[in-house]
Amino acid sequence: MSKASDVPFGRVEVITSVQRRRRWSVAEKVRLVEEAMQPGMSISYVARRAGIAPSQLFAWKRRMLEGGHAAVDADEDVVAASQVRELEKRVRDLERMLGKKTMEAEILKEALDLARPKKRPSLLPSWSDPKDGSQ
Repeated sequence: MSKASDVPFGRVEVITSVQRRRRWSVAEKVRLVEEAMQPGMSISYVARRAGIAPSQLFAWKRRMLEGGHAAVDADEDVVAASQVRELEKRVRDLERMLGKKTMEAEILKEALDLARPKKRPSLLPSWSDPKDGSQ
């Protein structure tokens, strides 16, 4: 019979239910990345303690570093991709509304042109001018 110390893996985790993704706040992500960057710490160790994949923590670290570099290079604030997507959606909606209003204005202009009475050529005979001597 083998002892528990002979078993290479001391812990077995059984998943009995479907779990949803955990949403990490910005503060939690920053805290974990900063913790992993401390001397003597590793991303793998911090990720394992937090219960996330090391690749996730590496991605957060890369985004934080790239965002900081981009902000410094551009001398501007960094904007979240979700905020950019929301603004792009608003621009598309406004462009769509502008297109509709432009079309409505063109239709109304055509309707006004059709509704205005057209000048018809006079059916009466033209009289000659008495000053030019012809009559």
